[in-house]
Amino acid sequence: MIPGFDSGTAPVNGQRIAWSAGGDGAPVLLLHGFPQTRALWSRIGAALAREHRVVAADLRGYGESSKPDGVADYTFREMGNDMAALMTHLGHDRGGRTAHRMALDHGDRIATLQLLDIIPTHLLLTRLRRETALAYYHWFFLAQPEPMPERMIGADPDAFFDGCLMGWGAADAGDFDAGQLELYRTAWRDPDTIRGMCNDYRAGATLDVDLDAADLDRRILCPTHVLWGADGVMGRQYDVPATWADRCEGTPRATPIPGGHFFPDTAPDATADALQGFIADHAA
Repeated sequence: MIPGFDSGTAPVNGQRIAWSAGGDGAPVLLLHGFPQTRALWSRIGAALAREHRVVAADLRGYGESSKPDGVADYTFREMGNDMAALMTHLGHDRGGRTAHRMALDHGDRIATLQLLDIIPTHLLLTRLRRETALAYYHWFFLAQPEPMPERMIGADPDAFFDGCLMGWGAADAGDFDAGQLELYRTAWRDPDTIRGMCNDYRAGATLDVDLDAADLDRRILCPTHVLWGADGVMGRQYDVPATWADRCEGTPRATPIPGGHFFPDTAPDATADALQGFIADHAA
C-alpha cells in the first residue's frame, strides 16, 4: 500500500487496526480522513520515512481495520485510543479530528500535532454557517439513522464518494494518483465500510460534540501546525488557523497548501515538505 513499508494488523483496544510502517528515526503517525484509507499517505509517507519511522493506519470503520457495530464505537476518543494503543503495540511512545482528541487525551505522548484542513468539530456543528452546511452536506446525510444513508450510498458507492472527492475537493479524477484512487474505491465498495463511515459521522454529530463541549477549557499543549487547502471550502469560509488559536497553548503555525480539501492527494510534495519542515523545527 505504501512503497517500501511493511504492513500488518494489530489487535488493540478491542479492535483490529491495519497499519503500514517504514523508515527509521523519531516516530510519526499519519491518519487519513473521509472517505480515504491509509493509502492517502503512499507518496507522502515514503518521503517522510527518509528521516522518520512512519506509521500510517486505517481508522476503525475504514479500509482494512475492523468495523464495530455501534455508533458509540466511533467517537474520536475511541479512534484516538486505538492509535495510542497501536503505537504502543508497535513499540513507539508518540504517534484530523482523531488527532485533536488524541492531543487532549494522550497529550503526554505527542511531541507535535499537525491538523489538515479541519476546523474544530464543536465549532463547526454549534456555529454552523449556511454556506458550510450546503458544501459539507455529507455531515448531516451520513448521520441520519441506519439504514437510509447506507442503502442510498450502496446503490452506487463510486458515484457518491467520487462526488465527495471531486466536489468539495476542488479537484477532478486526474488530480488523484490512479492507484490510490482505486484503493479508495475498493475500500468504500464494502457495505461494512459504508456502515462504518456513517457511524463515524453519527458519532461526530452527537457524542463527539458532547465530549468536546466538556473540554472547551482544555488546550493542546504541544506545538501545533494547521494546514489547509488554499482553494477549498474551509479556506474560503473560515480563517482556519484562527479557529484553533484558543484551543492551543501556543500560537499554531499556519500553512496554506495549493488545492482543495484533499491537498495531500493532489499536492503530495508540497504537503510532505510542510509536514517535514515543522517536524524538523521541533525535533528534540
